[in-house]
Formats: sequence, structure tokens, C-alpha cells
Amino acid sequence: MACNISLGYNEPCKDSIAGLQAVYFMNFNTGSFTLNATDVVTAFPSGSTVFKYELKGTNGYTETVNTSRDNGTTFFSQELSLQIKKLAAEQTKELKLLAYGRPKIVVHTRAGDALLVGRLEGADMTGGTIQAGTAYGDLYGYTMVFTGQEILPANFISGSTIANPFAAVSNAPTVVSGTNS
Repeated sequence: MACNISLGYNEPCKDSIAGLQAVYFMNFNTGSFTLNATDVVTAFPSGSTVFKYELKGTNGYTETVNTSRDNGTTFFSQELSLQIKKLAAEQTKELKLLAYGRPKIVVHTRAGDALLVGRLEGADMTGGTIQAGTAYGDLYGYTMVFTGQEILPANFISGSTIANPFAAVSNAPTVVSGTNS
């Protein structure tokens, strides 16, 4: 039976660090990913491109397990909250395109792990703001919330490092970085 447990857990060292250093957006129709036996991504679709958003400050990723014993169902809710600084016409256009689409998203953590959010269904922008703030110290930029619902938890990406989330995958995607405005 597929629901039999197969692994224990040992308390790890206290050497982890929380937070996100970047996210990478992919258009939904990029193709299929190759997974190994533990559901880790080992290859990206050939010729895929990702668009990198560097992050600092208030950004986070949370995944929630949703199970109904009565209905016999389980799925995973994925939520990514981003804060992007500085308003710019080009970035507002990209925010609109992200809201219209349902991108697949690679979340690159400060600890060096990379997770693929929305692998099968994509992620929808379910909230966000474009704000100029009130006081000098307020955010002059964007907030975005993306939500995905998948049958599996977000997939880890094989061999990701702090410096490169795609260090060990086959067909590593082309990374397009932003410009400073």
C-alpha cells in the first residue's frame, strides 16, 4: 500500500536559517519535469527559461497539508508571499502578467534548498498591492501572494546550493535576471 511509512526522524543540528533569497518564475506551459523515486526534480524541461526575482526582507513560503478523513482526500496548499521594492512601469506590467497567468515558481531558500511550487497546476496570484506608502519609511513597491494546490508537496530540486538552485539538474533553465531601475 502506498501510504505505509518508511522512514524515521532524528533531531537535526541547529544550523538552519529561514527565509528566501530569490524566486524564479516560469510560464505555465514549460513542459514536464523529471523526478526521481523520492519526488526530487532531477531535470527541467528542455529549453526552459526562468525569470529571477532577488529578495530581501519580508518574504515567505508556507505549505499546508489538507486532509479529509471523511472524503478520503489529501492535497497541499502552497502559499508564497513576496514584497518587491520600488515601483516601476516595467515591473507593474510584469505584475499584471503574473496575475493573468499561473506560473510555476522555484523558491530558493537562504539555506540553499530550492522547491518547485505549482509543478502540475501552476500558482495563482491571489492577492497583492501596488503601493506608494504614506510615511518616509513605508514600502514603495509591490506585495504579491501566490497560491497553489497540488497533489504532492512542493518538489525539492536536486543538488541545489546557496549559490545556485539549479546546480545539479539536467537541462538547467536559462536564468533571466532583472534590471535595476
